[in-house]
Amino acid sequence: MPSAQLLFHSKRVYDDSAIAELKIWVVESPVPGSDHVLKYSLFYGEGGARIVGYDNERGKGDHRHYGDREEPYAFSSVDQLLADFEADVSKIRGGSL
Repeated sequence: MPSAQLLFHSKRVYDDSAIAELKIWVVESPVPGSDHVLKYSLFYGEGGARIVGYDNERGKGDHRHYGDREEPYAFSSVDQLLADFEADVSKIRGGSL
């Protein structure tokens, strides 16, 4: 695996014990299936179960998990990725982050 440099890491534990953890790395070359030099893992869940997730796994490329669904994600920028993730989490949490 190419070397990676951590660009961003944030972890939040909500009062109801839900967790949001976001990690973004810069890698030497694109993860197979992606066309940019970022590797990311954005997770929101409760009790160890993922409810919302965005990642770009080797071979799958950029994709989004929302409940039981997994679908391609059109990555355009870090700012948009974070905004899309936060919007999903806010929707799940009833409008609060």
